[in-house]
Amino acid sequence: MAAELAKELLEQNKIDLVLCFAPSRQVVEGFRRTFCGVLGRRMDGLIGAVGAACTYQGMEYRDEAFWKLFDDYRVFAIFDEIHHCAGHDALLSNAWGQRIIQRVQDRAECTLALSGTPWRSDQKAIVLARYSTPEGNLICDYKYGLAEAISDQVCRSPRIVILDNQMVSVTEALASQNTITMFPNIASLLTGSPVSYESLLLHEEVLRQLLVLGCRKLKEIREVKADAGGLVVATNIEHAHQIAAMLLREGETCEVVTNKTPNAQRVIDDFRGSSSPWIVAVGMISEGTDIPRLQVCCHLSRIRTELYYRQVLGRILRRSVNHDTEAWLYVLAEPTLQQFSERVADDLPDDHAVIGLVRGVSSPIDSSSANVRDQGLGIGLYAPFGLKHSGDDGQKTSGQINNYKMGPGYELSFSQHYRTQLLRIC
Repeated sequence: MAAELAKELLEQNKIDLVLCFAPSRQVVEGFRRTFCGVLGRRMDGLIGAVGAACTYQGMEYRDEAFWKLFDDYRVFAIFDEIHHCAGHDALLSNAWGQRIIQRVQDRAECTLALSGTPWRSDQKAIVLARYSTPEGNLICDYKYGLAEAISDQVCRSPRIVILDNQMVSVTEALASQNTITMFPNIASLLTGSPVSYESLLLHEEVLRQLLVLGCRKLKEIREVKADAGGLVVATNIEHAHQIAAMLLREGETCEVVTNKTPNAQRVIDDFRGSSSPWIVAVGMISEGTDIPRLQVCCHLSRIRTELYYRQVLGRILRRSVNHDTEAWLYVLAEPTLQQFSERVADDLPDDHAVIGLVRGVSSPIDSSSANVRDQGLGIGLYAPFGLKHSGDDGQKTSGQINNYKMGPGYELSFSQHYRTQLLRIC
């Protein structure tokens, strides 16, 4: 859309140059490729080019000759993921927002500020944005939401699968005896025991359940679309390699990319153009990274903000072919992630539309009152996938528990009674 708008403005002789700014090098490279393709001209900032693209961080290192372009030419300035840049004035802005206010605001011929998540976790104002007075509601000049994108066949319709367990036990080793506490779901486990969400992400049985769900779905999709890919978002480098090892044990091939990976961008580019099934990433394939063949994602990051959640979901929404209509996201039944899943259809959730409003956590999804047709919720019970549990006699046992040492004095166990909840959007 931004490239087509730039083309129209150039053809109407309303602008001379196009300057694009984005939060990461991956997004900047995507801008260059797209704009070169649409405009048919270079975007490398050299003589004869129609413009240039750089990161927000890179603005700090641009010399006066660069900024003088705004005085000498009619510049169309485009900002992607503008929510990274905070502030209404130079004193109350972050570094990136301050640079835009001082160098670009009121000097560019036209500005286009884009964001798929137009709010900030610190609830500060976004630079260049307008807010209502006195309510402080964000005023968007144009809104193109997920429903419109799905209708226009630009985006896939998300299917969010939430994995829970109906029989979780925590054993505490005391001096005289062990105390066992049972929990009916993950939400009550997290609120009523010392178990943290981060510890669940390291539990191999929980990981395996979620990964096998993702693997099964990706294999199903690849029967129709052979180059479809899957993304696992990991918590840290060690976690990423743990997940990769588990995928390999399941017979899946995968790539791992982190900020420590040599030539990480080349690994991402190679994966983009290949037909490899899986890539495991830590912070490298998130906001703005465009790999349209990604269609399945397992969210296993410890980061639980709605901004990050939607950025992860966005990695699998871009359609690549006409029959490519669905994207599948797999998450654990952690209360905030459940809440975010329910709110995906809201382009701008109410409690993010107002500056300074403190966010709350809603109740977990109540499956008993869900209407599949109206609410898009479907419930299914699943036994373990490919697991062969054996008792002392070597026979398969239906109630086998997997144990996990949480730390001194505690042991976490999950039964085979896993449950998945399917949330359909649009």
